[in-house]
Amino acid sequence: MLQPMLDTVSNRSKKWLAACALSTAGVMATPAVSADDYVIDTRGAHAFIQFRIKHLGYSWLYGRFNEFEGGFTYDEKDPSKNKISVDIDVNSIDSMHAERDKHLRGKKFLDTDAFPKAKFVSTEYVPTGDKTADLKGNFTLHGVTKPITIQIEHIGGGKDPWGGYRNGFEGKLTIKPADYGLELTKSLGPSASEVELFLSVEGVRKK
Repeated sequence: MLQPMLDTVSNRSKKWLAACALSTAGVMATPAVSADDYVIDTRGAHAFIQFRIKHLGYSWLYGRFNEFEGGFTYDEKDPSKNKISVDIDVNSIDSMHAERDKHLRGKKFLDTDAFPKAKFVSTEYVPTGDKTADLKGNFTLHGVTKPITIQIEHIGGGKDPWGGYRNGFEGKLTIKPADYGLELTKSLGPSASEVELFLSVEGVRKK
């Protein structure tokens, strides 16, 4: 009488262990959710790189770079996967004054013949709030590469009217042109020792 009961318990234990093994295998076989990759929407003019610098301490001189491209990876649940890379055509500088832009492209300033491109490649995304973060990385300008930190705000994300999915961010930082071998204070005054940069980036998720 006792042996059949033991056999029944043993069979149930074996079935339970087998079910657990199958369940565990199923979990392990489930592919991890990957971060989404985005292309910066410069074609639709939904991304901007703008700057401002003081002129003689009397006013602000505003400008932008009209040509740039890049992409980013964004994972809302795992910020460690977030990253971005942007290439900037320095020749596309636009301060809304053709003669000034010609000077800025010259050898005394940006020297775009020798250094036609600027580049930013992120190295770390550090959340500072629900929608804010410090985006750290390396910025190359005028042939010089320096580490910088961009203060980032996630503006929002979701489906667009054309069947795509988008995410948008805004960033700001201040750099010193002298760190990149650019001495602007002789022409623009002592207050031109810093340049403020403003970034607005909207990306379309790759399909």
